[in-house]
Amino acid sequence: MVKTKYAIIVAGGVGSRSGDSLPKQFHEIAGHPMLWWTLKAFHDADSETELIVVMHADFIDHWKRIAGNDCPPHILTPGGATRKDSVEAGLSLIDDAPDALVAVHDAARPLASRKLISEGWTWAQKFGAVIPGVRVSDSLREGTGDDNRSVDRSRFFSVQTPQVFSLDLLKDSYIKAKKAENVIFTDDASVVEWSGHRIHIYEGDPLNIKVTYPGDFRIAADILLNNTY
Repeated sequence: MVKTKYAIIVAGGVGSRSGDSLPKQFHEIAGHPMLWWTLKAFHDADSETELIVVMHADFIDHWKRIAGNDCPPHILTPGGATRKDSVEAGLSLIDDAPDALVAVHDAARPLASRKLISEGWTWAQKFGAVIPGVRVSDSLREGTGDDNRSVDRSRFFSVQTPQVFSLDLLKDSYIKAKKAENVIFTDDASVVEWSGHRIHIYEGDPLNIKVTYPGDFRIAADILLNNTY
């Protein structure tokens, strides 16, 4: 039985594509900053989960001003130059514990449901390294504008967060990844996979969108206001 769960919320983006002057995690959705909703999702799924928010140092004071008294309790720490650096900053705050799990989640995914988060914890206890994925429904082609071919979409998933791992496994993977040269890690699963571990995919949620563009904020607000997630 897992004694401790941690969730590292990566909130280091600058939000240039959202059209906002502030990073998108501070943009208000349905009466609260987006990051507030993301923290609430994990708190509602399991109130004993220890929440760690990693963000650019320049915005920590701003977040403290707007978070509100009803924001779930969490630890704030400055992030790094890359996502990988920011996750490492969050991991550095967690003491080693062989039976602990850690989820890494994008602050820009405020619609993660309690069911999705809970299943992440459950599957991670069994497999050690799990990610939610949604099967691609569109037809896919590989290549360039004038040199491309059809590919079998049944073999592809759109990857989401939270990505959930055994704490020891994720820490060990990040230590090993320090030796990587000319390798681009797109997410935590790619770090763990590079380090020699297999990744298990569990069923994601199409509503668990990554809020990126102005229209995404309207979609997220509608879902949150109508409790349809």
